[in-house]
Amino acid sequence: MTISHDLLRLKLAESLAADQPTLTRRDVIVPRVPGKAFAVIGVRRCGKSSFLAQCRADRIAAGSPKEAQLLVSLEDERLAGMTIGDLRWLVEEHTRQFPELSRGAMRTQATPTLYLDEVQLVPGWEGLVRRLIDGGGMDVFVSGSSAKLLSREVATSLRGRGLEVLVHPFSFREALRHAGVEPQKPFNRLDAVGRAALDRRLRRYLVEGGFPEAQGLDSRNRARLLTSYVDVVVLRDVIERHAVSNPLALRWIERQLLANPGGSFSVKKHYDALRTQGVPVGKDTLHEYLAHLEDAFLIRTVALHSASERQRMVNPRKAYPVDSGLISLFERSGREQRGRALETAVLLELERRGYEAAYVRTRDGFEVDFMAHRASEGPLLVQVCLESEGDDTWARELRALDAAAREHRRARAWLVTMDATPPTRPLPKGISWAPAARWLLEEL
Repeated sequence: MTISHDLLRLKLAESLAADQPTLTRRDVIVPRVPGKAFAVIGVRRCGKSSFLAQCRADRIAAGSPKEAQLLVSLEDERLAGMTIGDLRWLVEEHTRQFPELSRGAMRTQATPTLYLDEVQLVPGWEGLVRRLIDGGGMDVFVSGSSAKLLSREVATSLRGRGLEVLVHPFSFREALRHAGVEPQKPFNRLDAVGRAALDRRLRRYLVEGGFPEAQGLDSRNRARLLTSYVDVVVLRDVIERHAVSNPLALRWIERQLLANPGGSFSVKKHYDALRTQGVPVGKDTLHEYLAHLEDAFLIRTVALHSASERQRMVNPRKAYPVDSGLISLFERSGREQRGRALETAVLLELERRGYEAAYVRTRDGFEVDFMAHRASEGPLLVQVCLESEGDDTWARELRALDAAAREHRRARAWLVTMDATPPTRPLPKGISWAPAARWLLEEL
């Protein structure tokens, strides 16, 4: 069933007239690559739609006419059953109404731009977007996430004509900005009171996490909200999407991974544990479930750093939640998880900064949390711990980091801790220390 042209004209008029909502500014970087569509991807409820609105507002503020920036939310219930023909007509009607926005007539930020939010709701959208990009003179942003088309598939559907723009829940800086307390000067220029306030905010952030709607909620309501997020992701983006035949095993794996951030995912261990509980499941199926949870952005994993593909495949990966606020939902052991929450926050910040992360095992069997690579730069070694003063911590964490730094001499080695003051003992040569608040706020 096609949608009436009158309704499509109304939708077009509403989209062009929409005012910019008051939103917390995101620090997400859009690549500067001409001739590409930008696929905004990420876990549900992380703020993808808001980021599209931010991109539109930025271009208008930079001088683009408002009518050149068309943001269409396809989740409007009036557009239910919309076909690719309807969407094509809407885009062509926009051109008919504003012929002065002809392709090639504008440059840079004034370039006509089409933003399609929840694009997967229109079957066949890929062909239209590819044609618009190939024709030149127009930028296109798309976003989407559903059981029908996961957000990463939005990018792959463009067949080389799209670039991913990954959006996570709020970073530490974005959470501070949302609360109206973002520091306006570098960390090392803050006084003791300012640094102490940041330390308190960081401890709260590690518990509260960065999902926008969870900010400022009390613990009970936050738990209800975040639990609903996880349930929707698992049900719609995994169980329904992949027709999972063993949801009991999937739910068990989900809880284990979210309750043990930074823990190794051993298929054999989970396979044996499920079998002892009378839950029959194959090892290949467990591998598939992990992949499904990662595709839905609920879980992030890091492999062993190695030049050997076989070594990366045979060694267990470590799994982390997409947000530290999810950890407390599933923790039942009573263990202190603040250190693991900090480790999770550091991994997600590395991803925001464009790094690919792995973990390191030295020749002597010591482990370092992250070896991070970014194109055309030397690697980073990052060891994360709560404090550096205890004898056990000093011996374990610094010994591992020092050994890894000796084996990877091009890497910059960092010890990141919750300590507000530098370690009283000298660090091994070549290792730098940073308080977690500063490391999360600034690239050092």
